[in-house]
Amino acid sequence: MIADTKLELGWAPDGTLVLGDEVLTPDSSRFWPADSWQPGRAQFSFDKQFVRDWAAGTGWDKRPPAPEVPAEVVAATRARYIEVYERLTGLSW
Repeated sequence: MIADTKLELGWAPDGTLVLGDEVLTPDSSRFWPADSWQPGRAQFSFDKQFVRDWAAGTGWDKRPPAPEVPAEVVAATRARYIEVYERLTGLSW
């Protein structure tokens, strides 16, 4: 299920409304598995929040250089993105 998303829109010089960024990806949307969703409870999420949570736990002050992301965090993030792709498309990665 799509819990929330963002769209970045703008106006072209000719007055046409233009979509200016990605649409419905784990980087711009929060997806929750509908089969385990329960109101009033924290939800498992297929999005970039997993990496944000890891970064917040490192004590990084958001100034360069950023900490190196461990292989296990990369692998877990990749697995989430693949799973949401497969759930949304019905296709295997």
